[in-house]
Amino acid sequence: MEEEEQQSAHIRNSLNKAEKDELFKTTFVPHMDALYNFGYYLANDEGTAKDLLQETFLKAYRFIEYFQVGTNAKAWLLRIMKNSFINEYRKKSKAPYRVDIDDINQKDDIDDGHVELDMRQEVFNELIGDEITNAVNELPVDYRLIILLCDIEGFKYDEIAKIIDVPIGTVRSRLHRARNLLKEKLKDYARNRGFNVE
Repeated sequence: MEEEEQQSAHIRNSLNKAEKDELFKTTFVPHMDALYNFGYYLANDEGTAKDLLQETFLKAYRFIEYFQVGTNAKAWLLRIMKNSFINEYRKKSKAPYRVDIDDINQKDDIDDGHVELDMRQEVFNELIGDEITNAVNELPVDYRLIILLCDIEGFKYDEIAKIIDVPIGTVRSRLHRARNLLKEKLKDYARNRGFNVE
């Protein structure tokens, strides 16, 4: 085991720029769309999702020598994105509230009649409904992460545990709690759709 780790470290350290570029292009870039979607549903904001995607790929390239070839690249990238999101979330939650004067002025501008639709959001809303999207977005970050990784991305418990760096038991309990919170938030929605809800 130790010998394999030493070999892996030697291989990682011996990659030249062309090899790193090729590894990045063939192993990470194919996950770009999935990562953007994950970032979008995590942050519920297109600009933040783009920033998260850019930061994730910059960090992935910068630390490419730490990636173990043959392991789950998507999970590795999602872990980087999750850490970036949580770090930014913590920074913002500690920062004082600020108002951007341009945002206020923009609301007073006269619209030229052009309406821009975000088709990704439209498709997502059509698939699971506004109420469900809103309920997921209202969950605390830890629970939203678990729901997105398990129910949207389809990762197994052990994979989620590695991505968010918690024990499997914590994954199970957070997922259980997140689903119960969603169930409570969506009781009326389910009744209106004809489901028998206690």
